Amino acid sequence: MIERHLLKLRARDSLSAEEERAIRSAIGEVRDHQAGRTIIRANVELSESTLLLDGLLSRYKDLRNGQRQVTELHVPGDFADLHSFTLKRLDHDIMTLTPCRVATMSHENLKRITEEHPHLTRVYWFGTNLDAAIHREWEVSLGRRTAIARMANLFSELHVRLGIVGLTEGNSYRLDLTQLELSECLGLTSVHVNRVLRDLREQGAVEFRSGRVMIHDLPLLHRIAEFDPGYLYLEQRSR
Repeated sequence: MIERHLLKLRARDSLSAEEERAIRSAIGEVRDHQAGRTIIRANVELSESTLLLDGLLSRYKDLRNGQRQVTELHVPGDFADLHSFTLKRLDHDIMTLTPCRVATMSHENLKRITEEHPHLTRVYWFGTNLDAAIHREWEVSLGRRTAIARMANLFSELHVRLGIVGLTEGNSYRLDLTQLELSECLGLTSVHVNRVLRDLREQGAVEFRSGRVMIHDLPLLHRIAEFDPGYLYLEQRSR
């Protein structure tokens, strides 16, 4: 059930059999959600964290004028709100972009893990640091990258993150997002997103069609994005 989560953890550190058992035993209720549902709301007291098993989640904030900014996408294997363990509430909402299956882990169980397994404490601390690194990269995109580089960077990042958990087929992967949802990730209008997708396709770098990203020239895509995967901390090392 949580194999993709374990794949993500093992990609960057080793886990003992005892640690894997501790994680599995801490998993609580499994829930299925339809697409387009806000499953965690800002400023609501939380007593559990949510692990994404299948589907795609977004963290987002809405402005008074109705505009929305997505601040991160979560793929299977990610905790969407591990930081709520210490914060106890979020300053943003979390929504399903596709039909999703999630598992919960109570904060009581997380507390037990951190007290009984110091290495897992560091592993999960690293996970929240990784989320922060992804946030910083998205901030650079929104603040300084051109529209085409933003899109190329997003496609490059997701190719890596989905590959870690076994959800790519070569240089192709599912991404069931609308152009509106892409615009909310990239800080662009839907019209601009359409134009950027056309430019990337005409350059022979990547094509996005019917919910699938098909990368035709990965080195070119990375050059357009100025993509450096260092912020994803892909090396496996003891924490």
